[in-house]
Amino acid sequence: MTITPHHTDHDSFQYQAMRDIVRRMSDGVPGKLEITKEGIVHDMMAPGGPHELTAARISRRLEKVMPDELLAHTGTPDVEDVAEGVLRHPDVMVIAEADMEVEGSFDPRSVLAAIEVVSRSNPDNDWTSKMRDYPLLGIPIYVIFDPRTGEGAVFSDIHTTPAGSRYATRKDFLYGEAVTIGEWTISTDGLPRYAP
Repeated sequence: MTITPHHTDHDSFQYQAMRDIVRRMSDGVPGKLEITKEGIVHDMMAPGGPHELTAARISRRLEKVMPDELLAHTGTPDVEDVAEGVLRHPDVMVIAEADMEVEGSFDPRSVLAAIEVVSRSNPDNDWTSKMRDYPLLGIPIYVIFDPRTGEGAVFSDIHTTPAGSRYATRKDFLYGEAVTIGEWTISTDGLPRYAP
């Protein structure tokens, strides 16, 4: 579900009002609240076992092949760009430990890769709106794992278009194949699927 603001511009007052709503509601509603260019997005369902297990396995596999100073982080906080009016929470983000030593949200431009496990309840959030927001935030690599279909895609090479920043390169993969995320290649064997 998306709650759209009354105005199309994302001035600081309007964004702060949405940020306050997200902060107040986040503990009292199930699922996850994020702010996009269109407004507040609510993923109604709290992530279940296959979603969380996928994120954990991806994180563990990446951390085995990355340098020690990088993490495949699955916790909080969010990434936020107040000027763009966007607050997102990737399922996994590749980030340097040094860039995590901040108060509040992470700077999205410090995130080397954002990884999302598609939600059963709101797949368009991952396949459509995050595909628009992550290049806008300057995140150089966006990876989608989709437990509904056993497929995914790696997006990279941000370029400017009349509609804003977009990823120029897409590399699809199937579960069971190796996938390269930035400089690191991991297996997708054994990633869970959603039950039909």
